[in-house]
Order: sequence, then structure tokens, then C-alpha cells
Amino acid sequence: MPDVRLASPQGRWILFTTVLGSGMALLDSTVVNVALPRIGEDLDADLAALQWTVNAYLVTLAGLILLGGALGDRFGRRRVFVVGVLWFAAASLLCGIAPNEGVLIAARALQGAGGALLTPGSLALIQASFHADDRGRAVGLWSGFGGIGAAVGPFLGGWLVDGPGWRWVFLINVPLAVLCAPVAVRHVPESSGAEAKGRFDVLGAALGAVALALVTYALIGAGDGSPLVVVSAVAGLAAAVGFVLVEKRRPGPMMPLELFTSRQFSAVNGVTLCVYAAFGGFFFLAALQLQVVVGWSALAAGTALLPTTALMLLLSARSGELADRIGPRRPLTVGPLLCAAGVLMMLRVGPGASYAVDVLPALLVLGLGMVALVAPLTASVLASVDTARAGLASGVNNAAARAAGLLAVAALPLLAGMGPEAFRQPERFDAAFDRAMLLCAGILVAGALLAAATVRRPAPGCRRPECRTHGSVAVPPLEADPRRGSSIA
Repeated sequence: MPDVRLASPQGRWILFTTVLGSGMALLDSTVVNVALPRIGEDLDADLAALQWTVNAYLVTLAGLILLGGALGDRFGRRRVFVVGVLWFAAASLLCGIAPNEGVLIAARALQGAGGALLTPGSLALIQASFHADDRGRAVGLWSGFGGIGAAVGPFLGGWLVDGPGWRWVFLINVPLAVLCAPVAVRHVPESSGAEAKGRFDVLGAALGAVALALVTYALIGAGDGSPLVVVSAVAGLAAAVGFVLVEKRRPGPMMPLELFTSRQFSAVNGVTLCVYAAFGGFFFLAALQLQVVVGWSALAAGTALLPTTALMLLLSARSGELADRIGPRRPLTVGPLLCAAGVLMMLRVGPGASYAVDVLPALLVLGLGMVALVAPLTASVLASVDTARAGLASGVNNAAARAAGLLAVAALPLLAGMGPEAFRQPERFDAAFDRAMLLCAGILVAGALLAAATVRRPAPGCRRPECRTHGSVAVPPLEADPRRGSSIA
């Protein structure tokens, strides 16, 4: 049984290294968007390359994150976490010295694979290490410090881009990893899942990642009219069908399809796809809009986006308490509608926009909508399945949100009519940004309608989220099965 106390020196070291490790991946998901215009300018990259700079990371992270948790259960959570940290650092170094866009995109894909190892491992280590009396507080501190990291991310990214340069957005991970890995080896006890057995679902993970990659390629390249785009689309859909068939027939699948026999689980994941597709597209394009069209520096653009994260960090726990009292349907209906209103308010943001008059009100409304929906969304996912599968359900929901974000980053520029050089042409980008915001608002309204029609109050005594404080705007929080110390298995 885990017996480390939070107040002990070892407990503080465990909390420190898990926060630092997960914080690297969380920072990376928030700082890169701010650096995109400078990356495009320095590497002479077009919009498609910037999309891939974001999506190459998400493809491997979303496709492999469930497998990453299973590897930790089998081979040791500390061991897999440390491997993930070092892998992430090596890929970050390659990103930072990349001589061209091709190397950068390949390195980003490697980064995502490292993130798939360390992200679920950080929470699993807390669950497996701390005494039961301290576990809830440790998880709360882990999620709270993670939220602070998410809030600092855009500001830090902007400062690095405007100061030492965009390459330091990636290079900063190297000293963090050099600090994190030895601490983990020295102070974090090893643990594994005694019941973890059977073959790994490597084929399922590979098919899922390939399907995402090929469909993303088809969406990003659709404007070219190339036959290769059509082939990629067809092959991607075939890989997706293959993934479903493998998961259906495999004895120990990475994503058991019987989870989706729960109408509530399917409905909540449908809402997740809608809202996180809109969030992924919004934050990708907003960082570009503020720099390309409004003319702000990377630091100003990054700092401008802080209110959404700050509101989530300050109010997410209270939102969860409110949802416990009134049920999740109303928050999951009102939240996306508030977010849609905030997105539509961004239509005012153009050349010469004022932060106080045009940008801040939109981000405050958007942030309040996110506050309203994130905690009840997580609670509804956990409540829709048996307690024994809560960690797995959370992992599936987290992966679905990442997949939705990467598909939105791929599809929105196409649907909004952005050409390859749009981010170098402020007037054209501004017009396309407005069309994209209308699309994002429509997706959010669809999510609200789906929630109103399908989400129901959970049964009494169901599993409640342990991560009550949340600051990430990119994905819902991961939750663990406290009896097994695994976040997704």
C-alpha cells in the first residue's frame, strides 16, 4: 500500500517532479501557438506547415496516450515517466535546432510520443505513491500547480519569442527535464499494476494514430486538389474503420468499444468533440489574429489570452460544486452558449483593436463559459461508466478532446478559405478569421443543443472528479482510478 505522506520531504519531491514533468507537456500545448508567426517567418513556412507544427504533436499524443498509461502499468510507472521526460526533452532539443520545417514537424511528432508517456504517468505516480489520507490533497495541488503552469505558458512563450527567439520555446524543456528526471529516479517509488497483463494493443494505437495523421493531411492539403489528398482521405477512413474493427475484436483493446454502449458516455463525448474542436481552432487562430492583423508582439498576444486560463484556475472548483448540486445538463448547455457568445465577440477584433474594449470582454465571456462546462463535463464522463473503468473513460475523453482539436486546426483554415500565404496577408487573414469564428460558434451551439437533449443527472454515489482545479484550455483533465494508481487503465 502507498504510504508516502505529503508533508514529508519525499512527498514534496514527488509532487515537485510530477508537476514539473506534466508541466512541460502542458506548457508546450500553450506556448507554441504564440510562436507560430515567427516560426513561419524564420523558416519561410506556409500556413500548412504551421498547422502541422501544431498537429504533428497532437496526432501522436492523442493516438498513443492510452497506450502510454498501459505501458506504465506493465513496466513501472516511474520508469515510463522518466523515459517520457527524457524522450520529450530530446525531441524538444531537435525542435529547437530544426533547420527547416520538415525537421521541425518530425520532431514535434516525436515530442507528442514522449508526451503520451509522461502525461498519464504524472498523475498515476501521485495516485500510487501517497497515503490515502493525503491523496486527495496531493491531486488537488498537482492540478492547481498545473493550472498555474498553463496560465504562465502564453506569457512565457511570448517573452521567449520576442526575446531569445522562438527556438527557446522548445529548448526550455531541456533544463527542466535534466532537473525532473534525476529527482524522479531518486525520490519517487516505483509502482506498477499487479493486474496488468495480456498483450499491448499496439496495432490499435498505430491504426488510430495513422487514421488521424492521414485525415489531417487530407484536410490541410485539400485546397491543392492533389490526387494524393484523395488517397490520404480514403486511406485515413480505412484506417479508422480498421481501428474500430481491431478494438471490437481484440481481447484487451486500448479503447473498449463497450464503453460507448452507455448512451450518457457517448453523449458526453459528443459534447467534448464539439467544444474542444471549437477551442482548438479558436486558440490556434486567435494567436495569429492578434499578431498578424492587430499587429501585437508575441508577448502582448500571449498575455492577452491569459484571462481564460486565469478564470478556469480560480473558478473551476466552484463550478464543479455547483454542478454537483444542480446536475450537469444546465452547465453543459449554458457553458457552450457562453463560449459561442465570446467567440462571436471576437469578430470585433481587427486592425487597431483595443484590448480593453474589444479583446478582453470576449475572452472573459469565453472564459466564464469554459468555467461552466469543464468540471461538469469531467464529472459526467466519470459518472457514465462503472467506477472500475473511470480512469479509462477519462483517458478516452481526454484523447477525444485532443483529436477534436487537431482536426479543427486542420479543417478550419480550409473551411474559412485561408490560402497558404494567408498569415502574411493581414486583410485576407482578417476576413477568413471572421468566417472561422462563425464556424466555431456554430460548433459550440451544436454542443449545447446536444447536451440539452442528452445529458442527465448522474446516479447518487457515482465517482466524482478528484481534479477539482483545472487550468488547461486544450483538454479536459485526466482522472485516475485511485485503487490502481493508473490514469487510463
